[in-house]
Amino acid sequence: MSSNNIISSVDFRKELAKRGGESVSRCYQCATCSSVCQLAPDDNPFPRRQMLWAQWSLADRLAADPAVWLCHQCNDCTVRCPRDAKPGDVMQVVRSLAIERLAFPSFIGKLVGKAGATWPLLLGLPLVFWVVVLYALNGLAVPDVPIGKLIYEEFVPHWLIYLVFFPVAGWAALAIMAGGTKLFAAFGQTQPRSGSFIGSLIPVAFDIATHKRFDKCEAAASRRWGHFSLMWGFVGALVATTLAIVSLYILHEYPLPLDHPFKLIGNAAAVLLVVGGVLLLANRLNENGNSGASTAYDNFFLSVVLLVIFTGVFTEVGRFVFEPGIACAIYVVHLASILCLFATFPYSKFAHFVYRTLAMVHEKMAASK
Repeated sequence: MSSNNIISSVDFRKELAKRGGESVSRCYQCATCSSVCQLAPDDNPFPRRQMLWAQWSLADRLAADPAVWLCHQCNDCTVRCPRDAKPGDVMQVVRSLAIERLAFPSFIGKLVGKAGATWPLLLGLPLVFWVVVLYALNGLAVPDVPIGKLIYEEFVPHWLIYLVFFPVAGWAALAIMAGGTKLFAAFGQTQPRSGSFIGSLIPVAFDIATHKRFDKCEAAASRRWGHFSLMWGFVGALVATTLAIVSLYILHEYPLPLDHPFKLIGNAAAVLLVVGGVLLLANRLNENGNSGASTAYDNFFLSVVLLVIFTGVFTEVGRFVFEPGIACAIYVVHLASILCLFATFPYSKFAHFVYRTLAMVHEKMAASK
């Protein structure tokens, strides 16, 4: 195996078991999983083959296999498995290992991949960063204003937010592009493809926008609306943030009143985020097993997302109902959670958005060959 391989086979089985994929040893290749999966194409069914490769520690094959990403962890296969081999959970662990090995730089991938032991570091460093920076800037001095009159920009200047988040977002984009380029090249080595990348991306984008594939899931069908709400909530939040920047620097109108159209878009996005976050949390806490096994890696991402959502809501509400000191404290935690989300994007389950999209594009291009 060359040093350019995405997943090293050294201790692969050990890592698989450590992260929740130990059930793979129970698989006896009955193919029930592949026969019940509504997402697997007839000419290239999964996950029976991937379960066999995992048993044999064929890490290279798994790393370059688009099917690993085409799996949405519906867990129809897990529910119907006669040996309780949990194929859906095994595929999820394989994806987490792939994300870690695709990571650039690799040490951050390892930190996020082992989130159970590194939560204090991953969540604590962004918070310490903001506290230290704001202390150096203004001594953490809270504006002396009555409840309802607080303007966060007087506590954390907009230029400072841009100075921090633009480079972090840029770095995350470069890191995920590096991993995505490597993964898409690996897909091409396993199956020939043709046609236009953009031409294939358009129908894939529609599929993702509607979460059409989730509609085929049975055991974990509720995950569709949680993911759908969360995705469009983040899109709405991005649009609202862009409009806020336009309002501030072009229209010279800021802060915005609650009934302003730009503010209404932001509030609608907040509602979608809350609904999506609650649905996913409820699904994760569901004890019927249909949502799959809960791992520290999964819980870290969901926890950060929920922290971003609810500190954002309380930041918005806090201006009007909390003492300025409490509102500013919540705002700092909100900024820290966003920084954590941005910084870990290429290394957490958030990376699924990019890698699964690439696998779906590859699938379209391979079908046109």
